[in-house]
Amino acid sequence: MFSVNPILNTDSYKTSHYLQYPPGTTRVFSYVESRGGVWDRTLFFGLQAILKQEFLTPVTRAHIEEARDLLAPHGAPFNEAGWAKLIDKHGGYMPLDIRAAPEGSVIPVRNAMMSVVNTDPDFFWLTSYVETALLRVWYPVTVATISWHVRESIKEALEKTADNPEAELPFKLHDFGARGVSSYESAALGGLAHLVSFKGTDTFAALLAARDFYHEPLAGFSIPAAEHSTITAWGREGEVDAYANMVAQFGKPGKIFACVSDSYDIFAAVEKLWGETLREKVVESGATLVVRPDSGDPETIVAKTLELLAGRFGFDVNSKGYKVLRNVRVIQGDGVNPESIKAMLARVVRDGFSAENVAFGMGGALLQRLDRDTQKFAYKASAAEIGGVWRDVYKDPVTDHGKRSKRGLLGLVNDGQYRTVAVDSARFQPLDGGANLLRPVYRNGELIVDESLSSIRERATA
Repeated sequence: MFSVNPILNTDSYKTSHYLQYPPGTTRVFSYVESRGGVWDRTLFFGLQAILKQEFLTPVTRAHIEEARDLLAPHGAPFNEAGWAKLIDKHGGYMPLDIRAAPEGSVIPVRNAMMSVVNTDPDFFWLTSYVETALLRVWYPVTVATISWHVRESIKEALEKTADNPEAELPFKLHDFGARGVSSYESAALGGLAHLVSFKGTDTFAALLAARDFYHEPLAGFSIPAAEHSTITAWGREGEVDAYANMVAQFGKPGKIFACVSDSYDIFAAVEKLWGETLREKVVESGATLVVRPDSGDPETIVAKTLELLAGRFGFDVNSKGYKVLRNVRVIQGDGVNPESIKAMLARVVRDGFSAENVAFGMGGALLQRLDRDTQKFAYKASAAEIGGVWRDVYKDPVTDHGKRSKRGLLGLVNDGQYRTVAVDSARFQPLDGGANLLRPVYRNGELIVDESLSSIRERATA
């Protein structure tokens, strides 16, 4: 992880904003929302990790000196007196009140999920200053949202076709994304977001993040698996020997191992090598072989692989009337995204197979093929206290009313449906009664809520 100077954890233009607010400004209130996007609901997650990583470290004199030396030649004004006062008055900790929905909540878009307001009138400029760091919550929220919606698709197929869908579901989407993201930090936070809904991952960084930020000793699991280099190193003539070695090394009773099988001819590999030459070894091992086709049209290739495996290894018909392969399963890790998963599942079910026969590995489409606009995330000021009076703050561009921002002091309620509502200025509770679901999570440098991943998982899957 990088060592972050809190003063520089912002955009350059933010450094001049302390000079731009109206005279007499003492407090600024901002909120975060998804203004729409691909999904109609988002799974709120990841703020606790950001707060622990970036908001529990106090600003120091060394931070001020580093910022001063950088900002002047950079062309950005520097509020050196303001940051010095932060150290003198608050020991370098941010005098902010940050409230948020409970992590794991699945909230319809266009609702406030988080609010931020300064607690010391000398630091009215700080609410907007921290936008850059706090709005990065869009990333774990968006990954968690993708993963949760895929979970819903797989859950539907399993409930229709499997005898024990709840036992199958946690391991049906595997995180293959560590190599496809922009940084270790992205792998950690994005991979962790996936683990809210599933327990299958090949991203070690996510396991460490779950341990360090969410009290989860071991958040996910994997199995021994081959890659093309470990198969093709045997040469084409030695392909069957490579597969035999996989059985010898990992084929133990009750164990599971995966083998990529499309290095040359996936159909010959399944039908001849696995299905004839090595069939008895696989069966006698007592293990489950997971065949991974890794090229071709996903919907077609999964269907064909299941058909060939059923012909060679046999199948049982479960209580719901769907075929369940004996000794073998399939995992598809190429061309996998939320839409292709739906298509593959539909084909599998249409062909009479239970969805329990198939798992999916998703990489770039899970952790990288997304941006802030996937769910149109925004962090906006909606109210300011000026001269002791709260004033609505909002924008409504004539060129794009979709960017109209909310106004006033805001909270979130759920009275049968989630709604963003007006709150009072004393306790930030709804004016019309009820409880604000945006609960205090951080105040003046102190983390108030510190939840476990297990409790967040329960909330997300309830």
